[in-house]
Order: sequence, then structure tokens, then C-alpha cells
Amino acid sequence: MTTPEAEQPDAPRPEARLEQAVRAAEQALIEYEIAVETFRVEVENFSRLHEQRLGPLYLRLEELDAEIAEATAARTGDPEDVRRAAEARANVLPIPGVEELMHGWMDGHGLYPEAAAMLTGQAVRPPERVRPSEEARKLYRDLARKAHPDLAQEEDERTRREEFLTRVNAAYARGDETLLKELAEEWAAGPVPPERRPSPAEELYARLEWLSQRKELLNLVARELEDGAIAGMLRLAPDDPDALLEEIADKLRADITRREEELAALLAQD
Repeated sequence: MTTPEAEQPDAPRPEARLEQAVRAAEQALIEYEIAVETFRVEVENFSRLHEQRLGPLYLRLEELDAEIAEATAARTGDPEDVRRAAEARANVLPIPGVEELMHGWMDGHGLYPEAAAMLTGQAVRPPERVRPSEEARKLYRDLARKAHPDLAQEEDERTRREEFLTRVNAAYARGDETLLKELAEEWAAGPVPPERRPSPAEELYARLEWLSQRKELLNLVARELEDGAIAGMLRLAPDDPDALLEEIADKLRADITRREEELAALLAQD
């Protein structure tokens, strides 16, 4: 006859629950990292699109403000008007080192055709970087989960994963769906990483502490992205941010027209 004591299952190892907690925390962190990276790419690409479409319009407004202030100062000779004109012109003059940032907008003869087109409402060549497609996002998330360095035990395997994910991140930032598919095939055909062996309790505690610190760092990155002006614009029109840019561009063009008329009126008085 079997005694009640014999029917009882073996007691779980003391560190078993800790191992489960670590694995759950690792998976949660990976998902969080994927979400933060996805959001970062979206913000970065929208920022580039924002600069491409609206940058020349803001630049034109600053130039008109300077010309209006200079025309006013020339008429009145008032020291305060002269000071305002100098400040307005200083806002337009290039800052040392900024020329590199304007690469792609201006050449030796002025604005490139793409930039000039935005001032006249003409069609503009789309940016080289676009928001990744849904399929690209799916491929990226899947690769990030499978190849995440935190799932490696050996240092060589961790390095391999980090180098591979660097390529994955670059392809995702460009929205290159074809390359992401090729990388998925490459990963599937690559070496199978060794299974993770149970860790001693002290290493598990250390791992949990590291995961907590990593999550706090990601919180800071996410908060910085969310607090930025570009993220704020994305929240205003999450489904159609391009339409929001066009709406802003229309308002800027109207401001440009009003300033051009104001400048023309000032110059006509001379």
C-alpha cells in the first residue's frame, strides 16, 4: 500500500521559482526593448521627414523676418530697430559647423530643387528613410526576440548576437523589408545556440538586479522620446502624420506670403 508521503511529488528546488522570475523578467525586458526601439525609429524617421518638408519653410520665414527688420531699421534709424535687425540677421546667419547639417538642402547657388519646391507647394521627392511597414515591424520583432544577446550564455555567442542585431537594427531603420527577410533566413540557417543551463541562486539574484537597472535605463530613453516635440506631433496624428505635416506646411506658406507682402510694402515706401 502506498503511503501518502510516497504520493507527494518531489519538492521543487529552492531556486526554481527564482529561475522562473528571471526568465519572465528577461522576456519582459526584451519585449520592452523592442517597443522602445520601434518607437525610436518611428520618431527618428518622422523627425527627418519633418526637417525635409518644413525646414526650408522655417528658413524662409527667418530670412523674411530679418529683411523686414532691416528695412524697418533703414527707414527709422532707431537704435532699437537696428538692434532688432541685427538679432534677426544673426538668427539667419550660419553658425560655424552647421554647414554640414545643411548638406542636402543648399549648394553654392542656393536651395536645391527639392527645398525650393517646398516653398512653392510643388511635389517633393520622398525622403530616403520611411516608416517601416507592418511586415518589416513583424520581422524585426521576431528577429529581436530570437537573437537578443541577453539569451546567450557564452560571451562569444553574445558577441555574435550583438553584431547580428546591429545589422537587423540598421535594416529596420531603413524599412528594408527584403533585407530583414534575408537576415531572418540567415539566422534560421545559423548555428543553434546552446541551451541555457540553470544558474546558481546568487547569479540569478545578480541577473535580476541587472535586468532592473536595464529597465530603468530604457525608461529614461522612452521618457526622453515621449517628451520630445516630434513625439508630441506624432501623438496629434498617429494614423496620418504626413497630413499633419502638410497642414503645418500650409500655415507656414501662408505666413511666408504675409511676410512677403509686408516686406514689399516697406520697400515700396522708400
